[in-house]
Amino acid sequence: MRASNRERVLTLLRTRGPMSQADLARASGLSPATISSIARDLREAGWLADGEADGPSRGRALALSRSAGVAVGIDFGHSHVRVAVADLAHTVLAEAEEPLDVDHEAHEGVALAGRLVRTLLGEVGVAADRVTGVGMGLPGPLRRDSGEVGDSAILPGWIGARPEQLMHAELGLPVRVENDANLGALAEIVWGAGRDCADLVYVKVATGVGAGLVLSGRLYHGAGGTAGEIGHVTIDEAGPVCRCGNRGCLEAFAGADAVLDPLRRRHGDRLTLRQVVLQAQAGDVGCQRVIADAGRALGLAVAGVCNLLAPERVVVGGELARAGDLLLDPLRATVRRSAIAATREIPVVAGVLGERAEVLGAVALVLRESQRFVAEPTAVGG
Repeated sequence: MRASNRERVLTLLRTRGPMSQADLARASGLSPATISSIARDLREAGWLADGEADGPSRGRALALSRSAGVAVGIDFGHSHVRVAVADLAHTVLAEAEEPLDVDHEAHEGVALAGRLVRTLLGEVGVAADRVTGVGMGLPGPLRRDSGEVGDSAILPGWIGARPEQLMHAELGLPVRVENDANLGALAEIVWGAGRDCADLVYVKVATGVGAGLVLSGRLYHGAGGTAGEIGHVTIDEAGPVCRCGNRGCLEAFAGADAVLDPLRRRHGDRLTLRQVVLQAQAGDVGCQRVIADAGRALGLAVAGVCNLLAPERVVVGGELARAGDLLLDPLRATVRRSAIAATREIPVVAGVLGERAEVLGAVALVLRESQRFVAEPTAVGG
């Protein structure tokens, strides 16, 4: 029983970050005296470090010490790979990013990510055997039965690849892979606009459009692992052909090509989503119009998701979400018009983590989902 209670406390601190003893007692169901005794034992064994004061009447927060291990996150975007290393108290220790050609092959991306991971671990002085796990994100569906990347992935060089096996072979560490929208959802729950939500929909609007679904506090994958492919919901059967082969998908109205194509004649072929957002915020009416059109298209799909799942909150992230209310106001208006009465007032808010959301979500995946702990704390770098 003592070992079970200790494991319960360690798991809470890993998944939620620093907590006061009072919060630990409430979350675990253990008595304050039991929590106090376990905390004393864990501190003496080197598992715990005292965090910042957690309010005037609640004492100092307890947090897992860095010697208890670190988590690694890897995010593959359309044209980049980003890596982060964090301790088990949810503090990011180091980050790095490198560009990648959009047509790179999976083995090339894995090799680059592996080099970045080893470099960052060296910078923070942590040996590989102190890594509790590696979380990894990719922009596309992952088949749970085979571990393969689905054929609607943004990165063509990864289609059919088995990223978990490839990264495990590169690093020799336990690896867990998710699509990028799922990781955005986890990040916003742990660090961002979805904190304290048990039921959340995260919509990522960037090169493509995807959704991460958190139901009852856990990621929802569906039977085949591809739940959340909101970008391929049909919103107009007579609409343009999508890269998936269907007509009228949401992504064909709100993805990067849908936003950029109407503007390229005026702004040039090298126009990017970030430039569109900046020019819209500076008053360019053409850029404002295409962003609003994307928002209305998103609203149709989000309304359907709200009717079906009734989440506590919808969080919108990705590059286009930088447009703020230029995107969100028409999205919200469409949800209010198209959703049923019980769900039309569900809050739709912007994510707060920006371009770091997915790599932080990869770290959160390890902190929340991995069950592996290193055997005993040791000196960092030992």
